[in-house]
Amino acid sequence: MEDCIFCKIVNRTIPTPLIYEDEEVVAFNDINPVAPVHILIIPRQHIQSVAHSAEEDEKTLGRLFVVARKIAQEQGLTEKGFRLVVNTGTDGGQTVFHLHMHLLAGRSMEWPPG
Repeated sequence: MEDCIFCKIVNRTIPTPLIYEDEEVVAFNDINPVAPVHILIIPRQHIQSVAHSAEEDEKTLGRLFVVARKIAQEQGLTEKGFRLVVNTGTDGGQTVFHLHMHLLAGRSMEWPPG
């Protein structure tokens, strides 16, 4: 998607320091963090949202969680804990329509989230 900001990050059109990258996933710091640690984990493949994912995306969707665990371990977040959030659609809070997971940590998280 030529106008998708996350696709531009994946394609390196927008230079962004990456925290993690492999053949399926990249991760980087959110530019508007809502927690001391706020990392976005995205698939390289453009999938608009969870609602737009397909059966063939199962491996990629699972990879997001594996990478989240790996990043949390590398950042020393597993002992105190962290939150993973995937917003889907406008009412779900999604503002960039390229599937992404928020890894939030560094403070106590409230429930319900709002």
